[in-house]
Amino acid sequence: MLATDVMRTWFATIKPNAPLLDAVHLLLETNQRGLPVIDDRGSLVGIISEGDFLHRPELGVTGPAGFLLEWLVGRAEGHVMRERTQALRVDAVMTRNPVRVDETATVDDIVARMDAHQISQVLVVRGEKVLGLVGRTQLLLALERCLSRQH
Repeated sequence: MLATDVMRTWFATIKPNAPLLDAVHLLLETNQRGLPVIDDRGSLVGIISEGDFLHRPELGVTGPAGFLLEWLVGRAEGHVMRERTQALRVDAVMTRNPVRVDETATVDDIVARMDAHQISQVLVVRGEKVLGLVGRTQLLLALERCLSRQH
């Protein structure tokens, strides 16, 4: 099976100059693990994922022991972290050069890439254009289809 056989073709993206809070809201609304960051030409320039919001020295302050996303979406009005993060843009926190596979990658290639980088999803690209996402859920769905055909 190839990446195009298992990839998720509907996914949200975000621009590099979007407010960081917009990325948080979009991650929560879409239940995605990460958002491809796409420039005005439609080219992939990065990814912003759940992990990019945890323990980030770029935010300039150390957060409390609580859940950082709650702080970002409004639990601590007036707190310096909330004010500072509201001023940040996606490109300040995103991961540049995200892990990706070509559309002709096999499922074995995808799993190996995910294992090697300890990530839960990869982007499927043609050149610099994102065609889809393959995460653990898509891999499990593909496995289920294969096992169902055997019965």
